[in-house]
Amino acid sequence: MFDSLKSKLKNIFNKSSEIDSEIIYEKKEDIPVAEPEKKTFSQPSEIQEQPSIPEEKPVSRKEQLKKSKEAKKESAPKSHSEKMVGDSGKKIKEDPLDDLLDELEVALLESDVAYPVTEEIILGVRDNLLNKKYGRQFTLEEVVETAVKDAVRNVLKINEFNFEGWLNEQKSPVVIMFVGINGTGKTTAIAKIANLLSKMEKSVVLAACDTFRAGAIEQLSIHADRLGVKIVKQSQDADPSAVAFDAIEHAKSKRKDVVLIDTAGRMQTNNNLIDEMKKISKIAKPTLKIFVGDALAGNDAIEQAKVFDGAIGIDAIILTKIDTDAKGGAALSIAHTIGKPIAFVCDGQEYDDLQPFDSEWMLERLFS
Repeated sequence: MFDSLKSKLKNIFNKSSEIDSEIIYEKKEDIPVAEPEKKTFSQPSEIQEQPSIPEEKPVSRKEQLKKSKEAKKESAPKSHSEKMVGDSGKKIKEDPLDDLLDELEVALLESDVAYPVTEEIILGVRDNLLNKKYGRQFTLEEVVETAVKDAVRNVLKINEFNFEGWLNEQKSPVVIMFVGINGTGKTTAIAKIANLLSKMEKSVVLAACDTFRAGAIEQLSIHADRLGVKIVKQSQDADPSAVAFDAIEHAKSKRKDVVLIDTAGRMQTNNNLIDEMKKISKIAKPTLKIFVGDALAGNDAIEQAKVFDGAIGIDAIILTKIDTDAKGGAALSIAHTIGKPIAFVCDGQEYDDLQPFDSEWMLERLFS
């Protein structure tokens, strides 16, 4: 998993260990030392005037929020890079660092990491390294690797979504609509979610709203039989919105907990597809809209997510085939690019091969 990106990063870390410390680290004489301030003494006066106390200006709401944010930042636990920084140690020069960052940028872009995400990682690494004193017990390779890990961790943190916690706060029936392009593993991902919900002792109804693709209704029916859950379906070419409506009404009458709506994903008729998604969303009024993307699709998956998000507003993401993704770029980029969290990743073909997304889990696979 992520072999291409891992090997590129390892090459950069190895290269940093080969750089002469005389080149990369500043010499003591290179660091300017501030001259001590010259103190001036004024003649004492017989009558010393009391300094006037300035009136306190009322603090605006914006300033209060800014101070609160800064206070939280100061009280937040230190990153791994910050733990390596001290008052004494060696500073890294800017020019050799730029060469390393250029190579890191190329490695990330070649691994399908989106450009805005690459830029954020590069700026994060620069901020972690430049003009900070690292303890002499750490090698340059350790310093650079830790700085990159911290920068990637900051990007991944916004991607997390606590599905179980969210679900427990919702009123039944919870309606979850799944969208995405054919071939991404959308129907199988729905079956995996149904399996997860059954283990959570939630009753499930499947809505077979992909009425256009030959075999789609049959495929979802097979999953429903294997998992022992109810499926609402009509004949092929039926109105998908009507199927969704029937499934929700059934869930209400039978007091079911969750409705999972499968939808079509015909890339060749994109305009019709998007119009259909809008119609289903308007009628079903889903509590959660999930985009299912193929990790192997790289930047194509990001563009697809943007289209669906612009049309109906995506709430979360499931990334499939992540176990076979050599590059790892989509996993790093997709949630950050569209500003929506990754709820799950699919890392196999079995029903249990569904993992809640976790930034530390991803880091372990990127840097192991």
